[in-house]
Order: sequence, then structure tokens, then C-alpha cells
Amino acid sequence: MELQILPTISTSFIVISAVLVAIGWGLIVKRKVEAHKKVMLAAGVAALIFFIIYASRTVFIGNTAFGGGENIKPYYTFFLIFHITLATTGAVFGIVSIISGLKTNIKLHRRIGPITSIIWFFVAITGVLVYLLLYILFEPGETTSVIKAILGF
Repeated sequence: MELQILPTISTSFIVISAVLVAIGWGLIVKRKVEAHKKVMLAAGVAALIFFIIYASRTVFIGNTAFGGGENIKPYYTFFLIFHITLATTGAVFGIVSIISGLKTNIKLHRRIGPITSIIWFFVAITGVLVYLLLYILFEPGETTSVIKAILGF
């Protein structure tokens, strides 16, 4: 099985972003505000790098369809749509969290920051699982348009 380099790199950036979020959470618990800010911005940059790689690959190359059996494809599709929804929600929460933290809207930042972090941990976990399902556990399907890769038509 051939290693898919762009998906491997982009998935790595999601994992890096989640690790940085965990470190940032630990720093704020210790009241290390400036270090927290730097680490969380780095987490945002790692997530942005993921998105740039993913979006570029989607536009210029296409997406990889699920290569597993037809009997499990509906479960994969449900899981993928769940992951996409979670990732979109996490991205919106992440942007609001970063902006509120930088603009020193601490009340909003403290309220949504922990929620954002938890969502992002689930995004990273489900993102790695999608990667494993697409490229490691099953032979990758064809590279095709995003709609066809997700929904199969």
C-alpha cells in the first residue's frame, strides 16, 4: 500500500494542533497567559496549515473515495459527515476563541474556550480515524470530486 503523502501531512497537522491545544489548556490552568496565547496561536496556525493542504488537494487533485466494502460504506459516510460537521463547528468556535482571546474579551473567551478545546480534540480523533479508514485499514478508493467521494454519486 502506497503512503498518501498529502493526507498524511495534513492529518499530522491536525494532531499537532490538538496536542498544542492540550498544552495551551495546561498553561492557562497554571495562569501562564502569555505562553498560553503563543501555544494556542500555534495550534491555530497548525489547523490552518491542515486546511490549506486539504483545500488545495480537494481543488487541484480531488478527494479519495472510501475503498472499503459496500456493506460498511453507509457507516463510514455517516461517520465522515459527523466529522465534517464537527470540524466545521470546531473551526468556527476556534476562530471566535482566538479573536476573543486576542481582543481581550475574556468573558467570552473563558466561556467558549474550553468548549472549543473539547470539540477540537474530537475533531482530531475523528480526523485520524477518517485517515485510517481511507488510507490504512482499507485500500484507498478512487480520487474524485468531493461530492462523489463523500456521498458516492
